[in-house]
Amino acid sequence: MAALLPSWAWVSGLTVAATAAVVALAVQADHGPRPAAPAAHARPTASASPTPSTTPTPSGPPALPEASGVGRRIVYSVGTDRVWLVDATGESSRTFTVWPGTVDPAPGRYSITKRTPATPGSDGVPVEHVMYFTVASGVNIGFSNAVDGASPPPANGTKTGGIRLHKQDGAALWSFGDFGTKVSVVE
Repeated sequence: MAALLPSWAWVSGLTVAATAAVVALAVQADHGPRPAAPAAHARPTASASPTPSTTPTPSGPPALPEASGVGRRIVYSVGTDRVWLVDATGESSRTFTVWPGTVDPAPGRYSITKRTPATPGSDGVPVEHVMYFTVASGVNIGFSNAVDGASPPPANGTKTGGIRLHKQDGAALWSFGDFGTKVSVVE
């Protein structure tokens, strides 16, 4: 004859199973889509698109802008709020959308002049993977991502030069760009 399990054993087993299910769902959610940056200098809102920033459109990712330079470089389009990481052969290895600051860099050729692992952003938000490449209107211009992955809030008249990236794109840019890496800013 089979022995009956005590009620505490059933409750413990169900608790373990429920915890495992919650952990599995959390891992799945962590690998899910991320909000995409809005186009053409629009400020993000709480209802940002659920489309991940690195997902190509059905026709593929946007082409690297012409006249963006040669060789290994970071290309930033002020008009489309997009970055391309370009390898030494001139091929784009990654492209993604960004949230611009309120002060845009002028089109031209620059290079990474300073790298800072983490600091408070000009909007007060803790940022990481900070890579500065120029100054415009007295404001330092550079790439960074919020430590918590959030998009920047509206600037409310404050001059900001941070070009904010999604967290995974910030990590990729940090790995790609070192001190002296060329940055090409295009319209």
